[in-house]
Amino acid sequence: MVFIRQASLPDAGQIAKVHVESWKSTYKDIVVQEDLNHVLSYEKRKVLWETVLKSNSNDKILYVAESEDQKIVGFISGGTERSKKFNYDGEIYAIYILEDYQGMGIGKMLLDAFKKEAEEKGHQSILVWVLTANPSKKFYERFGAKPIEADEITIGDGTYEETAYGWENILSIRE
Repeated sequence: MVFIRQASLPDAGQIAKVHVESWKSTYKDIVVQEDLNHVLSYEKRKVLWETVLKSNSNDKILYVAESEDQKIVGFISGGTERSKKFNYDGEIYAIYILEDYQGMGIGKMLLDAFKKEAEEKGHQSILVWVLTANPSKKFYERFGAKPIEADEITIGDGTYEETAYGWENILSIRE
């Protein structure tokens, strides 16, 4: 059994662990190992998540998936769309689930919690960026997201293509 709840500051270390471990498993065949090594620092990710969790931003959305033994096995974060290039007002910045817990409906549970809070905060549309070679993009497609545009992102020393997916109407996120 997994529970979804809002994240709090003491969760930063476990969120960082999920973030790093998920990148290792998800991107191992997509991103060159040397490029992954540049960004996969548990310590840096812990500081990042502590900073996010300490921020007083009213727009921050951050939920964790917690197992019965109180281990964080996934998370979703987001807020206001950052690029201002598209006609979307909300954005999922990250959603990661440990490999052993994928395929159990946790992603949908996290997406549902995100959608509910995004609606409460007044967001009417949602955008998410996904590495184009990432097979997990099918997750967003399954819930009705449409590809919008591709762009390049730098990870370490490498350049990779990512695709923006979006829901023009937050209410169109499939249940």
